[in-house]
This record gives sequence, structure tokens and C-alpha cells, in this order.
Amino acid sequence: MTLMVGQPAPALECEAWLRGAARETQISLDDFRGRWVVLFFYPRDFTFICPTELATFAELHGDFEAEDAVLVGASTDSFYSHKAWFETDQRLTGVNYAVLADTSHSVSRAYGVLLENGEALRATFILDPEGTVRHVSVSDLDVGRNPAETLRVLQALKTGERCPVNWRPGLATLGAAA
Repeated sequence: MTLMVGQPAPALECEAWLRGAARETQISLDDFRGRWVVLFFYPRDFTFICPTELATFAELHGDFEAEDAVLVGASTDSFYSHKAWFETDQRLTGVNYAVLADTSHSVSRAYGVLLENGEALRATFILDPEGTVRHVSVSDLDVGRNPAETLRVLQALKTGERCPVNWRPGLATLGAAA
């Protein structure tokens, strides 16, 4: 199944790693109703490109929070793999958002990003406060995404207006969206 913009986001309930928590934490999309959600999948822990993305999302975490958005990372690795990686890799010390441990592959499958080898594609979903998919971006495993662009897209969506190419907060929009 391909998840399209404008569709309701698939429900999810999954164990997650949270910095400082001794044990797994259950996360559900229902926990975030009324807020924007940036859900991003990455292939695996202990890899090359993934820590660069995770650290950059961490650097922008406050900017996402200022937009009333929740960051949620996800991979098919276990809570214990997440715990070992996020708590020992110096590049990831700033990660303070939840990271789903989708070991059952149910979340990756529901969002259409599960590969046959059990990895998730590098994918980003922006969900509005009602749980509707408003943005989808999926790329090859060998190409890292741009978290600053994800933030810009979120900010544009939140205007409720038509935003031209290279729009940034403070620039003029083209009026109300249809």
C-alpha cells in the first residue's frame, strides 16, 4: 500500500527509546493528537548516514517544538539496539525525541516503507493535528535527507496558504490554499 498525501495516517502503537528512560516506552499516534507530527524512518542503527540525519534533527528539535511539532524517529531495530547506540555514540547525545523500535515491522509496513530485508526506507511524513498525512518524502538508502527542508515544509503547511518556491517564514505567500 502506498500512503498518499491527504489520507489519514495509519494508527501506530510501538515501543520506543526515550533518553533517560530505563525501559521501553509505549508510543501511540493518539498521544500527539492536536499537534503536528514529523515521523521519519531511517534504515538501521550503527550505520553511516543515519547518525548525520538523527543529529541534525536533534539540532533542530527546538525549532520543531516552536512549531508545536513532535519529532518521532523510527527504525526496525530493537529498543536495546537504540539504547546501545544512542547512549554511546557521541554524535547522538543531543537526540531527545522518541525513536520507535519497530521490530514487528508493523509501522514500517503500514507506512509503506518496509524493504524485503527488514530495513525501512529513508522516509519522512508530516502529519497535521487531525492525523492527516500532509507531506511524504522517500529517498534511496544512500542519500540523506535535509531536516531543515522538513522544517521549512512544516512551516509552509502551517500557514494554510500557497507558498511559492523557496518560501521561508517572513516571506509573502500567494494567498489562501484551495
